[in-house]
Amino acid sequence: MTILVLNGPIINLLGSREPSVYGVESYQALCERVEQTAAALGIAAEIFQTNSEGGLIDRLHEAIGRYDAVVLNAGGYTHTSVALRDAISALPLPVVEVHLSNIYAREEFRHTSLTAPVCIGSIAGFGIDSYLLALQALKNHFTKSSKAVPV
Repeated sequence: MTILVLNGPIINLLGSREPSVYGVESYQALCERVEQTAAALGIAAEIFQTNSEGGLIDRLHEAIGRYDAVVLNAGGYTHTSVALRDAISALPLPVVEVHLSNIYAREEFRHTSLTAPVCIGSIAGFGIDSYLLALQALKNHFTKSSKAVPV
């Protein structure tokens, strides 16, 4: 199983951007923990980060035929991008939305996710562990699915 872990705007500043909200671990630490957990689960993970909406959409399109699933932290685009929602909806792959912070405990404008309804699930509020939980959830999804992917 191969999973694309796709990160949107400002995720690259983890550890220095609002540590009280996003934690003190760096983006590099996030990448290392995702890679270690994926390897332990028998998953190949490719991690990509972009600050542009178009970059996220392009990478989602490129995922078709290359990956079995996507873990997506779209950052602020979660709440604003119809184009990103449409790109996810067009994918023939499962997508799990993740957030480091609990978006429902934050500003009201963050309480609405345009992307969650076209994802198979959403995990928020557990810091970097949100990503690790998403990897486990996808492994379980494929194990239980009739379309199980060999690991």
